[in-house]
Amino acid sequence: MSAAPEPTASLDIALAHAARLLDTDPSLAAAQAEEILRTVPGHPTAQLVLGAAHSARGDAIAALEVLEPLAAAQPASARTQLELGIALGRVGRGDEALAALRRAVAIKPDLPTAWLALGDHLTAAGDSDGAEAAYGQHLRYASRDPALLQAGAALHENRIPEAEALLRAHLRKLPNDVAALRMLAELAARLDRIGDAEQLLARCLELAPGFHAARQHYALVLHRGNKPEQALAELDALLKVAPDNPGYRNLKAVVLCRIGDYDQALGLYDDIVRRYPRQTKIWLSYGHALKTAGRQQEAIAAYRRCIALEPAFGDAWWSLANLKTFRFSEEDLDTMRQQLARPKLPDEHRLHLEFAIGKALEDAAQYEASFRHYERGNAVRHAQLGYSAEATSDKVRHIRSLYTRGFFGQRHGSGDGARDPIFIVGLPRSGSTLLEQILSSHNQVEGTTELPEVTTISRELRALAGKDAHGAAPYHDVLSTLDTDALRALGRRYLERTRIHRKTDAPLFIDKMPNNFMHVGLIHLMLPNAKIIDARRHPLACCFSNFKQHFARGQSFSYSLDDIGRFYRDYVELMAHFDTVLPGRVHRVIYERMVEDTDNEVRRLLDYCGLPFEAQCLRFFENERPVRTASSEQVRRPIFREGLDQWRHYEPWLEPLKAALGPLLDTYPEPPGA
Repeated sequence: MSAAPEPTASLDIALAHAARLLDTDPSLAAAQAEEILRTVPGHPTAQLVLGAAHSARGDAIAALEVLEPLAAAQPASARTQLELGIALGRVGRGDEALAALRRAVAIKPDLPTAWLALGDHLTAAGDSDGAEAAYGQHLRYASRDPALLQAGAALHENRIPEAEALLRAHLRKLPNDVAALRMLAELAARLDRIGDAEQLLARCLELAPGFHAARQHYALVLHRGNKPEQALAELDALLKVAPDNPGYRNLKAVVLCRIGDYDQALGLYDDIVRRYPRQTKIWLSYGHALKTAGRQQEAIAAYRRCIALEPAFGDAWWSLANLKTFRFSEEDLDTMRQQLARPKLPDEHRLHLEFAIGKALEDAAQYEASFRHYERGNAVRHAQLGYSAEATSDKVRHIRSLYTRGFFGQRHGSGDGARDPIFIVGLPRSGSTLLEQILSSHNQVEGTTELPEVTTISRELRALAGKDAHGAAPYHDVLSTLDTDALRALGRRYLERTRIHRKTDAPLFIDKMPNNFMHVGLIHLMLPNAKIIDARRHPLACCFSNFKQHFARGQSFSYSLDDIGRFYRDYVELMAHFDTVLPGRVHRVIYERMVEDTDNEVRRLLDYCGLPFEAQCLRFFENERPVRTASSEQVRRPIFREGLDQWRHYEPWLEPLKAALGPLLDTYPEPPGA
């Protein structure tokens, strides 16, 4: 231990020495700081070093005993607020940690460590947008290289072409600069070039295995790229180093929910909400996980907690409505109306409240008022998305022109011969969750969820196609060039990547991604023995059910009656095409027939899947498996007929939908001209 500094010695040198010791020997740093404080009692910098040293040694309680009074006495010290935030986070006082870290970056915006810590806490609190902004600021200020500072500023201000040019020029000179590689990966991720981001971050970690911020970003990119197993491996590596890091723990909970491991995810969420009891977004995520796991009353309590913290939080109100079996009280309705009337209410809250009030009024049989709220909620969301019905129709026309009988005949025998997957396709709100619940009640079938793997494969093929004059070229054109071995490899890739979602030894499993009807050609070519089930519901019932549903993501077609009608029409035309070119390949289940004659329809369904009849399939509502879709609570009850004609209450306002559907209304359940 060094001697106490002489009164004439340089105090600054002693303090600098103690500060340097923080990274290499925090115990010695603490001893040095205590020596200084014996000579100069109450010296703020020495106190800061002492508090930071306690924190670095893992003694957050001792750190807080020093840092809390110091922060009160030195409120303008960004470093003190940073260390206070770190220590508060380590003892589970997450809300206070967030406040301290926000103070730190407000005082000193170019403090990269504070931005990184703030990003981790915002991630844990479920504020993904805020976390992304904080991580962006960390990237911006993490380097002192003038070129990277300039690139970081461009990236922060979303001047993407300029940022990319600066980063690529820098990497031509210094190809192994890990800070620049990570920044370029962030840019690629923003442009949805997930493969590029993956490669850049993998290279970054190859050069600097201890670059934890890059590894965290790598885990996030792997998650977004539908590689949960690899994402979990990276997160586990991070958690070995920092087991209490809130950002790592939250992201792991999110990935675990993706693969259906709700017990472990809920354990993490239990801890996170204790640490951040006032953060609405984490309570919302917790509620979603509880709902999917079938713990409805606890989910309602979590959503109610959101509303108690923030009465205008529209997503929590909609989450209650989206339980379908939940009923709002008059007091709830009054509160929602009061919040909706707020003049500066953000659109995200507004659209959710419109949908929730629409559901509350529907349950109260006030149908015209209900429709007007649904209509306004859809208008807000439609304006945000920029969906093109004509582009969808063009895509369907292209698929129909490419996938002919001859096309499939030339490729007969291609793909992987596995029979494991059962694909349920169609439009959302068409009864697909009911079919999944029925089939997963059979002892040979496991229900998973809406797996994104087919979409991921199509995206990878599209990336190989490059660009045409109109933007991204159709992946089907690349698919048409693949030989038997390549198609077999696609099938194997699908099976390998979906294995993590399978929790039992059942030989068959269900992929219930409805939009896979666009990918029937791909599914047939890569997995020719997989079963494909088309869940179909009356066009007005199905389309209006989509119109009154706010989806968390995707389904951009569903926010306009005209768009929905045209989308349904394209879907029917495409499935009719596959009926012609692949006769008997797809088994169709008409929802109304399933409701009216459940026994026979279930037997037909099982026969198609090559499964013996099991009576438990008729008692699907006793199946306690997690269900993630909007129908999660409805399929935990017996089939009821009352929902078949619910759309008729709204028929006076559905003329635009009827016009878009055209002759489909007269020929349902068959396509026109069948």
